[in-house]
Amino acid sequence: MAADFSRSVELGLKLSKRIYYGKNATVSAPPRPVVAERETEAVESYLPTAVMVYAEITEPSVVDNPYIRSYQPYVHGRCDPPALIPLHMHGVTMEVDCYLDTAFVTVGGTWRVHCVSASESCDCRIAVPMGEEGSVLGVKVETPLKSYCTQVISLEDTKDADKLVNAKDGFLIKGQMYTLKIPRVDGGSILSLKISWSQKLLHQDGQYCLDVPFTFPSYVVPIGKTVYEKERILLNVNFGTGSEVFCKSSSHPLKELRRLAGKVRFSCEREVLIWSMTDFKFSYTVSSSDICGGVLLQSPSLHDYDQREMFCFFLYPGNSICKKNFKKEVVFLVDISASMQGNPLENAKTALLAAISKLSPRDTFNIIAFNGSFSLFSSSMELATKEAIENASEWININFVAEGGTNISTPLDQAIRMVSKTGAVLSIIFLVTDGTVEDEKDICHAMKSHLMKEGLTSPRICTFGIGSYCNHYFLKMLAEIGRGYYDAAFDMDSINLRMERFINNASSVILSDITIDALKHLDSLELYPLHLPDLLSGSPLYVLGRYCGNFPDSVRVSGTLADLSNLVINAKVQKAKDVPIDKVFARRQIDALTAHAWLSGSELEEKAAKMSIHTAVRSEYTNMILIETDKRKLPSKSNAVEEKTGDFKGQKIIVLRNICIGFGNLEATAKNLPPEKAEPKIFETSTMLYRAASKVGRRLADRCCCMCFLQFCNRLNDQCAIALTQLCTALACFECLNVCCDVCDLCSCDQC
Repeated sequence: MAADFSRSVELGLKLSKRIYYGKNATVSAPPRPVVAERETEAVESYLPTAVMVYAEITEPSVVDNPYIRSYQPYVHGRCDPPALIPLHMHGVTMEVDCYLDTAFVTVGGTWRVHCVSASESCDCRIAVPMGEEGSVLGVKVETPLKSYCTQVISLEDTKDADKLVNAKDGFLIKGQMYTLKIPRVDGGSILSLKISWSQKLLHQDGQYCLDVPFTFPSYVVPIGKTVYEKERILLNVNFGTGSEVFCKSSSHPLKELRRLAGKVRFSCEREVLIWSMTDFKFSYTVSSSDICGGVLLQSPSLHDYDQREMFCFFLYPGNSICKKNFKKEVVFLVDISASMQGNPLENAKTALLAAISKLSPRDTFNIIAFNGSFSLFSSSMELATKEAIENASEWININFVAEGGTNISTPLDQAIRMVSKTGAVLSIIFLVTDGTVEDEKDICHAMKSHLMKEGLTSPRICTFGIGSYCNHYFLKMLAEIGRGYYDAAFDMDSINLRMERFINNASSVILSDITIDALKHLDSLELYPLHLPDLLSGSPLYVLGRYCGNFPDSVRVSGTLADLSNLVINAKVQKAKDVPIDKVFARRQIDALTAHAWLSGSELEEKAAKMSIHTAVRSEYTNMILIETDKRKLPSKSNAVEEKTGDFKGQKIIVLRNICIGFGNLEATAKNLPPEKAEPKIFETSTMLYRAASKVGRRLADRCCCMCFLQFCNRLNDQCAIALTQLCTALACFECLNVCCDVCDLCSCDQC
């Protein structure tokens, strides 16, 4: 899908060369794609690196300057797939609010449909690349005649089930770029957009790191008379505890506007000739070098479905680099079924070898490669010596051959039997898979029983999912039961980076077996996650809870350090100051509820759905819709949508595709379909005519000189052109011929 999107943008840029801007127009240098730091295919360099809006062109004849009419060769046929012409951007504002480990980003801007004749219209496609674990919260669009906004509703409120099944728009590219389409925007009109999403703040070297895609290519700069445009960035940091916030680095020149205890506000406002050419990056620290913690309390809002009190417990690893890590024994379970063939398995191998090489010589490890059966690197745990690591590398290269089916239960049982049953070492099992198996619930129940039997000496289970065919809620549930961590890679190119980072982070335990004494005295207690995981050196620990009763003024937190001594911390309890705890943890809580509903029953589904609607975070039990309002038909006061009744007062409703991760695909796993097959098609061709005819048309274009073909088209009068079009249509129905398609768009000669 990413390649299709990039190809359409490439065609759109070629097609936009036909636009005439006037004799005195200032034309910038030829568009150059923004190339990421890592090596990538040339076609993918046209993927958006900031919020972008494109004109989706199916009819090449509509492409023209809406204000300066120019001569255009009349072209019959369609662009199949549609060409995407990046619209010129005339202003952009970004506001970022950072709370705890989550950032809420809102980008607003204006774009002009500069490439379509004033008498014509086109669909406009919005593309939003998001940061780490991004989740779209809302989209608002204003055009001269219509307005659009998104809303999360329950599945029951979508009365037409066929619309849910056939929803084709609104999806993710590479797991992190959201795109949806605004229908029929007039040429020359201004489109105003405001889009919000949440993303995770990474924690590296004791610092919180924010990274928001904000790199605009040169071809979105308006062409014409040189004019300075406004670019504005607002940044608010609120850690909620009163701790001092220290800025460490920034990619853009920020001016500090206000500083209070635990809060700081920055801005960057400037007039520019070209838009930002770098992503917005900001890092800061909020704590001392020692392990410390605290509790934030917050009362629910009036619209919250759960009226119990909320608390957020956090434990911060500190900034000291002298922390001792536990002596570990690690078992790596890696899926080598046939569906892993190619990039998934090669990237997993690279990440696994890198993780093994970073083990301490006192650590032990083993590797289990599994498909329908499994094979062991060694019959017992091996010390991570240089020789053992070299032998493991050779064994991986020989035995990691993608073939066979998927069986998780047997190799997982084998891994548990291999680790020790004492508390002297920390046992960790890493499970990596791209598939779904039938006995997943049995596996979870078996692990629960094992945890109850072994107690604190049971191994940590960390899970990593690849693609959309595996059941990510099973992997989340298994990690929660095993007091471990979960991560996933939906973009095949990111497997290596994410998997290596995940293993390194989950292996860096500095405090284990954590307990909070105050939780025993609360009524109606509900925790997310249910089992407290360990504190990692590279990541703060956050636990969300709902409760009834009186929370004490301080809580006693205890845990085990790497030298097996006991650490006790008195965590201060305080009211959360302007920190929306419910929204910060909404996605994690919804995912946890969904995982428990999948395992235990459907009574939690309604709770997850209500939370999804309240926080605008989509879930498996809700759906996002796009509401179209015609400004000419409705009075301004009735534009609002009544959430409770589901009455949209005659407004047009467009049901968007559900982009949640789903519960896996047993059929795809059984057929060993590669993860790439799960990606939806970005363009759905509307008629059989062009699906059948486009291949023949392109063969004809390849055999003919493009300029000769265009001259032939230009010489036709209207009646002859219509007759030829009808003939081509008739022949195309028999998949015989498509004389005129997007030849002009494919041509890169100067005359086009």
